[in-house]
Amino acid sequence: MSKQRLQQYSDNLALLPGDWNHHFVDANGLRFHVAEAGSGPLILLLHGFPEFWGTWTHQIPALANAGYRVVAADLRGYGASDKPPRGYDAYTMAADIVGLVRALGERQAHVVGHDLGGILAFAAASFHPQQFQSLTIVSAAHPLRQRAALAVDPRGQLAASKHLLAFQLPRYDRRLIADDAAQIGRLMGRWSGRQWRETEDFREHVRLCRNMMQIPQAAFCALEAFRWPFRTSVGLAGRRFVKLIQQPFDVPTLQLHGDSDTCVLPRTAQGSGRYVTNTYEWRLIRGCGHFPQRERPEQLSKEILDWVNQNA
Repeated sequence: MSKQRLQQYSDNLALLPGDWNHHFVDANGLRFHVAEAGSGPLILLLHGFPEFWGTWTHQIPALANAGYRVVAADLRGYGASDKPPRGYDAYTMAADIVGLVRALGERQAHVVGHDLGGILAFAAASFHPQQFQSLTIVSAAHPLRQRAALAVDPRGQLAASKHLLAFQLPRYDRRLIADDAAQIGRLMGRWSGRQWRETEDFREHVRLCRNMMQIPQAAFCALEAFRWPFRTSVGLAGRRFVKLIQQPFDVPTLQLHGDSDTCVLPRTAQGSGRYVTNTYEWRLIRGCGHFPQRERPEQLSKEILDWVNQNA
């Protein structure tokens, strides 16, 4: 990569200005970038693919103004967080979440996870439920529900997950960032609800996500998290992971899903409550695709606030 390109797409792209403070925390052996606002009980926001912490810019001020300390983190390999060549297995990335809570000086947090962030939150809650005061899952299915749907729903979830199969191809990260990361824009457009696709917010957010994916090593790191389940599906590590997350966890859990989500189908996510022994609620967001935090920001903020207040 040329020196000019390295300067154009640097970690500094993730430091968006706004009603929050940027800083870095050391957790699980890495340096994570976070955007923080407010004070009070901790709400930790976890983004998914192909985004970064900035997917939560509508929620951060709304939650902070309601009396919470809100922290939106760049996951391992994304945005301004470290991008090591390894550590994208579910065990390590779930440990990142627990490490972040501790590094932020808290024993527990209300954790909100979207897409990949939701999958990792499910795993972390299975491994370390004592770190979670509540859990809100957005546009994601429990890992075992996702796995089962890929096997038994070929015309549904498997067809919707063709991108995951493409991600397994060698050097696909180069295709992902080709032509100014045009593939990122196509994926986000395919998964979004029609109304949001026609807005300036959609165009600007997609532009930012395309830029973030062109930060050196970001595309490779992002794909590694989706390659690990396929590489280990028949191995010892994969069988051990399945065995561990089969056990239901005792954390109050709210699951929110757009009824027009074409990335993770609602029928795939439904049934995730079987892995929760505490209070569990499932709610569909009408007329919404895969990105409720951008498509229905006020509604999502209210749902999160109602849930964390209920489990304060």
